[in-house]
Amino acid sequence: MEHNTKDTGSVSYLDKTANGRGILAWILSTDHKRIGLLYAMVMFSFFAVAVSIGFTMRLALIEPGHKILSARTYDALFTIHGVIMIFIFIIPSIPAFLGNFFLPILIGAKDVAFPRLNLLSWYIFVIGAVLAVVSLFTGGGPIDTGWTFYVPYSIQTGTNVTLAAFSVFLIGFSSMLTGINFITTIHRYRAPGMKWFRMPLFAWSLYATGWVQILATPVIAITLLLIIAGRMFGIYLFDPASGGDPLLYQHLFWMYSHPAVYIMILPAMGVVTEIIPTFSKKPIFGYTAIAMSSLAIAFFGSLVWGHHMFTSGMSQTAKWLFSLLTFIVAVPSGVKVFNWVASLYGGSIELEPPLLFTFAFIFLFSIGGFTGLIQGALAVDVQVHDTYFIVGHLHYVMFGGTAFALFAGIHYWFPKMFGKMYNKNVARLALLVMFIGFNTLYFPMFVLGWEGMPRRSYDYLPQFHTGQLISIVGSWILVPGLIIMFTNLIYALFKGEKTPANPWGGVTLEWKISSPPPRENFEEIPVITSRPYVFGAEAEHE
Repeated sequence: MEHNTKDTGSVSYLDKTANGRGILAWILSTDHKRIGLLYAMVMFSFFAVAVSIGFTMRLALIEPGHKILSARTYDALFTIHGVIMIFIFIIPSIPAFLGNFFLPILIGAKDVAFPRLNLLSWYIFVIGAVLAVVSLFTGGGPIDTGWTFYVPYSIQTGTNVTLAAFSVFLIGFSSMLTGINFITTIHRYRAPGMKWFRMPLFAWSLYATGWVQILATPVIAITLLLIIAGRMFGIYLFDPASGGDPLLYQHLFWMYSHPAVYIMILPAMGVVTEIIPTFSKKPIFGYTAIAMSSLAIAFFGSLVWGHHMFTSGMSQTAKWLFSLLTFIVAVPSGVKVFNWVASLYGGSIELEPPLLFTFAFIFLFSIGGFTGLIQGALAVDVQVHDTYFIVGHLHYVMFGGTAFALFAGIHYWFPKMFGKMYNKNVARLALLVMFIGFNTLYFPMFVLGWEGMPRRSYDYLPQFHTGQLISIVGSWILVPGLIIMFTNLIYALFKGEKTPANPWGGVTLEWKISSPPPRENFEEIPVITSRPYVFGAEAEHE
């Protein structure tokens, strides 16, 4: 890939920069890289809170009948845990952080299409996150509806559902603005010569995600506003006592919330698709198939929401149709996994930490995907619906999928973002501890769910004690692994050794500029003359 760039020198995002210093220089900056880091600071702060809450809930289940937490407190904690993890961390994590930082660089642009709108989306996100916290201490206390805000309870409860729902509305609005920005940037700001099938695949995944953000998010936004209207003005569209239909709420909620799974996982797939070619030193296998599968996942993933409602009383025709669509959406995901493995075959594989995190992602996400297909089968879903099986599946997809891909992306691009290198051996140790802890924590949930253990329960029968105890021990392993990983990265941020601009031997545009990147990324916009992911002797012929 030929390009026309000059090294403009290193600009640190922690020290004095051309963009100013001090807190005002950060919170008023329109630099897409700084905004990406601002998102990261907020999201990981809330992630630490949500992990602490999850650890507390696990500990409260250490033995049956032992009431460390009351039912009301447990309900409030798992609601807060879900709202933070899903709406504040998992959904925005990769697009808002890594996407903001690297999308313009990957396509040869100096910034996103709408820099001020980008900053506004961060402000809206922060306001939404802050209001979510405020809702815990005002208007009747922490919400206890679960993160789904299911009616009619969310209309009847005396807790502060109104403010919590409005906070999620704001976070969704921020997500829509980000999607609009990314799609416009990709359409209008690609470097000369960067045709659609010369774009890096992370950009393709963000493009597909952007369309889901724009088209699906308004559904949940309107639905949450209707809940607020019901509580404030007596417009009970979903309350059966007033002639409303609670199933309508479920349809509207899952019309967004299942596509939201792909807002989480599509960027994760894009991250690992960048990592695999770099550490196998060969072009990605099936570039076009991977790009098209991202669009296919976004399209079919928007049509399968009904599989969340098989036990709600829908018609048999609707059931088998949604079941069929659920199995169809697994096909493009399978295409990606096949192409990742095929890309590694015959490559000069370097087992660096980013690739090891990628292997963990593929393994964990595959389990999450297969267990999702089990739920897509009608007869089986009746057995496992609303059991711990769903909790296990949810965490394998969201945490094992999106979060592990995020960690892979951070370890991959950390040297580029900060010009520092973390301790690789400590990173490998952290991954090993996290991988063992994760599977020890969440895999027993599949067995518990198959045996009938209901989810969202603050107590359980003695027959489930062994599985719960194994799961709790897993949390004691997973959390130290997370602490080791973040400690290693934070230490490297301040004390890490300086690294060259391209420590991994990558070939996409971000590896052709200095580390950290200059203020406007490129002194001269690069001219692209070849497809991406071309290595070695093959690159010389391009």
